[in-house]
Amino acid sequence: MIRVIMGKKGGGKTKQMIELINSAVQTEHGNVVCIERGNKLTFDIHYQIRLVESSHYDIENYTALKGFISGLYASNYDITHIFIDSLTKIVGCEDMNETEKFLDWLNRFAEQHNIKFTITISDDESLATEGIRKFF
Repeated sequence: MIRVIMGKKGGGKTKQMIELINSAVQTEHGNVVCIERGNKLTFDIHYQIRLVESSHYDIENYTALKGFISGLYASNYDITHIFIDSLTKIVGCEDMNETEKFLDWLNRFAEQHNIKFTITISDDESLATEGIRKFF
């Protein structure tokens, strides 16, 4: 299952994400991971969440992010939920068609491995393709 939260900067996406992350600690029966760019969530999320700062790993495109997520799961089959804050900023890609292709891959990965994904994208919702909107 994938859920995308999309909106312009300052629209409350991160606040909503923090609430979802912290409630996941109580409801998930496995490990929860949060991938972010920068360290803005460090003091806002529960200490049991595995916080990954993406800029330490040279994730420069969607292909690299696919490998990174696959590696995370391969090293820990107990992951049940992955949060990704500011997806397009992590990979440095504003192309919504490429984002749609990535989300389709991620959806297949999620179904295959029974993992939930919650993702924020900092951009106007009107720019989302229909393939992205299906995850809203």
